[in-house]
Amino acid sequence: MAAYVELYIDQGSTFNNIINITDDITNLPINITGYVVTCQIRKSYYSSNISANINCSLSNVTNGEITMTLDAANTSNLKPGRYVFDVKTKDTGNYINRVLEGTITITPQVTR
Repeated sequence: MAAYVELYIDQGSTFNNIINITDDITNLPINITGYVVTCQIRKSYYSSNISANINCSLSNVTNGEITMTLDAANTSNLKPGRYVFDVKTKDTGNYINRVLEGTITITPQVTR
């Protein structure tokens, strides 16, 4: 089961978040060499339109580290409010796993 978090992104700012994938039993990092990671933001679970694709990169594969980023231009395009997201991994055996899910609240910018 995916971990659940509530994230906040300031509209018009660069978003950066690091997550670590660990074994549920041993709590040790999982080596994610060769994995593919995807992450999408949608207005609701039932939205057919993607609000944004968060760039997910493998930043430290031996320690199970994934970096999520969204640049300021893309956060500017998101309307303030609540969204849902998830992060999925696909390993070298094509096993797909949702590792993180939750809500993202976009807080409105003042300075433009």
